[in-house]
Amino acid sequence: MFDDLADLYQEVILEHSQRPRHGRKLACFDATARGDNPMCGDRVQLFVRHAPDGTIAEAGFEARGCAISVASADLMAEVLRGRTDEEARQLAGKFRALAKTGAVPESAEADGTVETAVEAALETLQPLAGVHAYPSRVKCATLAWHALIAALEGGKEASSE
Repeated sequence: MFDDLADLYQEVILEHSQRPRHGRKLACFDATARGDNPMCGDRVQLFVRHAPDGTIAEAGFEARGCAISVASADLMAEVLRGRTDEEARQLAGKFRALAKTGAVPESAEADGTVETAVEAALETLQPLAGVHAYPSRVKCATLAWHALIAALEGGKEASSE
């Protein structure tokens, strides 16, 4: 069973790294930030466009890096659509914990709508949980998420350090 699950997760990562669905600069965007991982040279430029209601309408990215950093950016862009900036921030924090520990962190407000939406998105991100076994790869997986936080806070650059 574990080998089948590990194989499935590996397939998901390879698919998203080789054929990213969101790997493009958005023609129109509200926020952007660049992320750099000085340890391995991974780079990502993230673009975020908000809908009139303030939720994230779309995210895109341009990246040069390993399969994990590109797959993470692509999966992140996928789960951001329709989320508020607050949900995106919470998701970023929980994803960083998932990448570091391999486990989804416990929720403080299990019944809250923001928390429920974040928990559902973590299922999509689960294939990246295996990076916790390789500490040097955690920075690859979290790079786009650092760029997301920088973009939402009006920054232009982020580092995985």
